[in-house]
Amino acid sequence: MNRAWQIRDRRLPIGERTLVMGILNVTPDSFSDGDNFLTLDNAIRHAERMIAEGADIVDVGGESTRPGGEPVSPEEEIQRVVPVIKELTKRSDTAISIDTTKSEVARAALDAGASIVNDISGLRFDFYVADAAASAGAGLVLMHSRGTPATLHRLPPVAEIIPEVINGLRASVHMAERRGVKRESIVIDPGIGFGKSQEQNLELIAKLDQLIAAFPELPLLVGTSRKSFLGRILADEEGTPASADERLHGTIASMVAAVLHGAHIVRVHDVKASVDALKTIDAITQSAPKAVSTTSR
Repeated sequence: MNRAWQIRDRRLPIGERTLVMGILNVTPDSFSDGDNFLTLDNAIRHAERMIAEGADIVDVGGESTRPGGEPVSPEEEIQRVVPVIKELTKRSDTAISIDTTKSEVARAALDAGASIVNDISGLRFDFYVADAAASAGAGLVLMHSRGTPATLHRLPPVAEIIPEVINGLRASVHMAERRGVKRESIVIDPGIGFGKSQEQNLELIAKLDQLIAAFPELPLLVGTSRKSFLGRILADEEGTPASADERLHGTIASMVAAVLHGAHIVRVHDVKASVDALKTIDAITQSAPKAVSTTSR
């Protein structure tokens, strides 16, 4: 059954095809593209390229969440992201997302024209993010993570990852709804790479159907793009992990696996390659009911 994700004044279709969220980091220290899009012109140029390649959403982030990333004040984060969002909304009607854990930044980005807030903390760092999303009628992505900004990448993994993610996301969804966010505006994200072991990242992708069963009304977003668990899988014979820019093929494989296990939205750096892969996999999966129907007759 097709559904829709309510984001401000529009509804994005869920189920017709996989939606693509393109990543735009306007930071000096992101793990794979830091310092590439710091200037307004470079950021806009890259965003417009992703839109032309088929991105349904552009996710603008002003603070790196990589291990060892430097904390950024709300004021600096706003200075980085708001000019980009304002200019993008002038040039395109593509949905803009703000990747932040801070309510001040969320409000400023929504005022500038963003229609989605993407919170990697699932409201744990600042539950007023939900208030900002609710008052604007914006979409809200709630990601599972553990710990604080300083420790979330260094925590030892929990024993059972599926119950941990389900329980954490339940708490986040409950908080969002208590603060006034409508259920049709919420998307969940299992948080691949955030406080999970190599094995747990793979287990989460393989068992996404369990998350879907736990949250049948909520769309599921998955982000595996260029992440370090792929670097370890793709390590050379000496065991040296593949660098971020050598992880494209692993990214595509993990993304397709996530979609086959039920993901509705994917968050990616390489939009063109991802869109081409998704067109193919969506065409295959959408043909399956027809094939069954023809056979049954």
